[in-house]
Amino acid sequence: MASLLRNKAAGRIESRFERLIWKFRLVTILPVVMSLMGSMTCFILGTQEEIEALQHIFKGVNLNEQTRLIGNVIGGIDYYVIGIALLIFGYGIYELIISDIDPRHQESSSERRNLLSIDSLESLKQKLTNVIVVALIVSAFKTMIGLEVKTATELLLFCACVLMLALSAWLIGKSHNH
Repeated sequence: MASLLRNKAAGRIESRFERLIWKFRLVTILPVVMSLMGSMTCFILGTQEEIEALQHIFKGVNLNEQTRLIGNVIGGIDYYVIGIALLIFGYGIYELIISDIDPRHQESSSERRNLLSIDSLESLKQKLTNVIVVALIVSAFKTMIGLEVKTATELLLFCACVLMLALSAWLIGKSHNH
């Protein structure tokens, strides 16, 4: 009889402990909220870059400012891409650890449902990797626009960089076909 009571008590303790562990997953709401706030911040910063470029265009642009304006536009795109990466991260962590997002399943378009469909950690890593590579391509492009090529070696390095960017874009496209 005493052994039966001990087993029941141990079972209750185990059950409570498992419920506590299950509820502890809700701690991941913090990184989800922070990544969504970071995403919003990036969207705002990107919009500021784009507005700044537009303001300069409407004021009139001389040839010396064109490179800077293109840098602003590309910088805005870079912020948007980083914001998308943070959005995908927050969305993926929420779906993987906390709960499925019900409105996604209610959308009429299956393409829209699959856009952020994250069903495994591997799927989340793949989507984030793709977005991060795109962000790196955009950042490199922004840097390359302002570069002045003065020597043959610099020209060779510049061409190698362009080739590497093209190769990365091609590899990302190829990964979507599989």
